[in-house]
Amino acid sequence: GSRAAHIVQDCDIQYIVTNESTRLVLDRAAEEHDLGITPIIVGGARLPEGSHFLEEVRWADAVERSTSKSLPNGTERDLAYILYTSGSTGAPKGVMISHRAALTFVDWACAQFELSHDDIVSSHAPLHFDLSIFDIFATVKAGGTIVLLKEEASTFPIQLTRAIEEHRITVWYSVPSALILMLERGKLADSDTQSLRTILFAGEVFPTPYLKKLSTATDARLFNLFGPTETNVCTFYEVEEIPDDDAETIPIGRAIANYDVFVVGENGGLVQPSEPGELYARGPGLMSGYWGDAAKTEVSLTQSPLHNRYHDLVYRTGDVVTVDPQGMLRFIGRRDHQIKIRGYRIELGEVEAAIYSQPDVAEAVAIVARSDGGEDQVVALAVPVEGAYLTAEDLRVHCGSRIPRYMVPATFLITASLPHTSTGKVDRQEVLRQLLESEGQAD
Repeated sequence: GSRAAHIVQDCDIQYIVTNESTRLVLDRAAEEHDLGITPIIVGGARLPEGSHFLEEVRWADAVERSTSKSLPNGTERDLAYILYTSGSTGAPKGVMISHRAALTFVDWACAQFELSHDDIVSSHAPLHFDLSIFDIFATVKAGGTIVLLKEEASTFPIQLTRAIEEHRITVWYSVPSALILMLERGKLADSDTQSLRTILFAGEVFPTPYLKKLSTATDARLFNLFGPTETNVCTFYEVEEIPDDDAETIPIGRAIANYDVFVVGENGGLVQPSEPGELYARGPGLMSGYWGDAAKTEVSLTQSPLHNRYHDLVYRTGDVVTVDPQGMLRFIGRRDHQIKIRGYRIELGEVEAAIYSQPDVAEAVAIVARSDGGEDQVVALAVPVEGAYLTAEDLRVHCGSRIPRYMVPATFLITASLPHTSTGKVDRQEVLRQLLESEGQAD
C-alpha cells in the first residue's frame, strides 16, 4: 500500500489499469496516505459504495478522454515508460526510459538470440520489472508467441515447469531464484524440456551449485544478462564453462551491441586486470534520468572521468567488478554492500557465495546489523533445501573453510523462507526489518 501510494504521488498518473484485488490495495492506500488526488480506475474493477478516492470509468470513456487533446509528434528520445526500482534499498526511484533506450535493448536481444516467429517465449516477470521488456517487445518484434504465466504460478514452481511442457516454450527469461525453485520444487530435471533452446537469467547472482544442476537438467544454451534498471542489460555472457569451485561465480561478460562499459578504480583511471573498480556504462540504452529528481540524476549520470576518450554522459552503476585476463567482466558486489568491520573490508556478495556453496542451502542472504554493543556485524540467513537438516554450526564450519575468518558472519540463522520483492529478488530491507522486530520481541 505505501509503495503504491508513493508511486501515485510521485507520478502524474492519469489512468490506472487494474483488477479487483489491486483496486482494494489502491483504495486503502489512498485513504491511509491521504493522497489528495483521484486516480482513475479503468477496466472490470467494481468500486464499493462510498469510495471517495477512486473513480471508475469505462474503456470507451478513457479512450474518448485521451484522444480529445491533440498531441505533438513524438521522437525516439521521448519517454516510453517509467520503471520504479524495487525499493529494497530505500524509497523507490522512477527510472525514465526513452523509446530509443528500450529499442537499443530489444534490437540487440532479437539479433543476439535469433528470435523468430517460431519462438514461444515465456512472460514470467511482472510488468514493472524490466525483464518484461524482452518478454513482450522482443517477442513482438520477432513475431513470436508470448505465453503469459499467472502471477500465482511463482508460488507453485511445478506450474512453471508444466508451462514449459504444455506450451513447448523455446525461450525462458527469469531471475535465478525462479529457476532454482523449479529445480528444487518444480521437478525441472525430471520434465520434458526439449523445446527449450535458450534460457536467459538476470537480476541477481546465480549460485554456482544450482547453475550446475540447471546445465544438466536441460540442453538449452544458458546466458547471464547483467545490468541495473537504469541500463536494462549492458553486458552478457554465454555460459560455456561452469567453475568447479562452488564459491566462484560465472562472469557477467562483455558489453552488448551499441554499448560501452569500462571499470574505474579509486584513482579515477581504468583498473588493471583483476583490480576491483566501479562499472561505468555509456550508450543509447541508458535511462534519461530519475523522474522528478534532478539531484539524484546528476549523481548517477555524469561526465566520464576519462575526458580524453568519452565526451557524453555515462552511468555510474554502483557495481564493483573486475576484468579477468580474458577480458571478461566479473561481478564482485554492490558498492553499497561493501562494508568495513574492525578495519577489514567485507563484500557481502562474497559471503553469500560461500554460504551457497554448502550443498544443503537453497537460498541465502547476508546483511549488516548492529550488535548489542553498537558495532556493525554480518548476519546470515539461510533456507535449507527441502528435506535437508541444516544447522547454524554447519554453516559456520563451512564458511570458515571457504573465506577468511574476519568475513565469517557473526550470526547464522536458519529460516523456512526469505521475503522477496515483487520482482523475485531477496528483499534485504524487509529481512533487516523482520530481524530487528524479532530482536525487539525477544527483549
